[in-house]
Amino acid sequence: MRGIKVGTVLGIPVRLNWTFLIVLPLFAYLIGSQVGTIAEVMNEALGAGIDPAALAGGFTPWALGLAAALGLFGGVLLHEFGHSIVAMRYGYEIESITLWLLGGLASFTEFPEDWKHEFWIAIAGPVVSVAVGIACFGVFLLAPVGSNAVLFVFGYLALLNVVLAVFNMLPAFPMDGGRVLRALLARNQPHAQATQRAAGIGKAFAFLMGIFGLFSGQLLLIVLAFFIYIAASGEAQQTTLKAAFEDVTVADVMTRREDLHTVTEDASVAELMSRMFEERHTGYPVLRRGDLVGMVTLEDARSVQEVERDAYTVEDVMETDIVGVGPEADAMTALQTMQENDVGRLPVVDRNEELVGIISRTDLMTAFNIIQTGGTPSIISGRQQQQPEGGPGVF
Repeated sequence: MRGIKVGTVLGIPVRLNWTFLIVLPLFAYLIGSQVGTIAEVMNEALGAGIDPAALAGGFTPWALGLAAALGLFGGVLLHEFGHSIVAMRYGYEIESITLWLLGGLASFTEFPEDWKHEFWIAIAGPVVSVAVGIACFGVFLLAPVGSNAVLFVFGYLALLNVVLAVFNMLPAFPMDGGRVLRALLARNQPHAQATQRAAGIGKAFAFLMGIFGLFSGQLLLIVLAFFIYIAASGEAQQTTLKAAFEDVTVADVMTRREDLHTVTEDASVAELMSRMFEERHTGYPVLRRGDLVGMVTLEDARSVQEVERDAYTVEDVMETDIVGVGPEADAMTALQTMQENDVGRLPVVDRNEELVGIISRTDLMTAFNIIQTGGTPSIISGRQQQQPEGGPGVF
């Protein structure tokens, strides 16, 4: 998830997604507009002794709303640092922590598969939220009688941080409770199978949450349910792919150089488009005297108007900033590289920077389907050599 970098703490970049810039003032407004009601709830729940009338005048409600909203997101940030610090202790790298519409998100370069690691990483966030809630409650208890603003803000944060911890422990994968559930399931079954079961439970919770949000008119709950459902499905799929591609290398899946369709840099864009139509490929390696100098795709060719395609060459439109992968890399790494760079194929180059093949999303999905039906890397490799038309070209 992208966002504006606002600083670095413990070596972890902290970012604000654009949705956070919308939800922060919205939360401040919602809290400020209900100061009196919230104060009465805290008086009943905590015996706060807050005078609602003292908070109702002028700019006070909006200042309290902003302070409470900032404090709430501060607690969310500490919650994510709880996950991150424990993960770093186990040796995992944290790409960033991002505050966004639905709270916070710590992005790991690699998800833990050791169930003990995942258990403690997942539970660390709610533990920190409870600790923050207790700290806020301590300030609430020490605040002098009559300090209505302090009692309101810290009483509110004490309650909300505990509620946040409890809510996050619901077994709705990939929320914290869902990750704890997967960790416990993974003690006695393969990680991929545990993920599938946890994701199934998470999607069921998301469905029920969405129905409740729909009938109660809580839009944010509906959005959260949608996010949980999509995230659970996506992570389950990613885990299944990773398990399927275990011990499968790029060399097992790629279309080898002798079977490649390539173009030269001096070919016209019109010739390129004609070849794409005849050969049903949408991307080619570009060679100069046998050396790889670029990649050209249908999107590159389309950037030239039809009447000018005879005048432009492949060299004019090809991409020269090439992201490649080695034949010894594992297949999952190739797929992740494609996703990160938003490309449909990668050139495969050896240690001497020589082109030895191409691997595409189609190659990977074909390999996945074969593996799912009991195929092996040797069968996959043979299939790629016998049917080069399944190689580069189709996303």
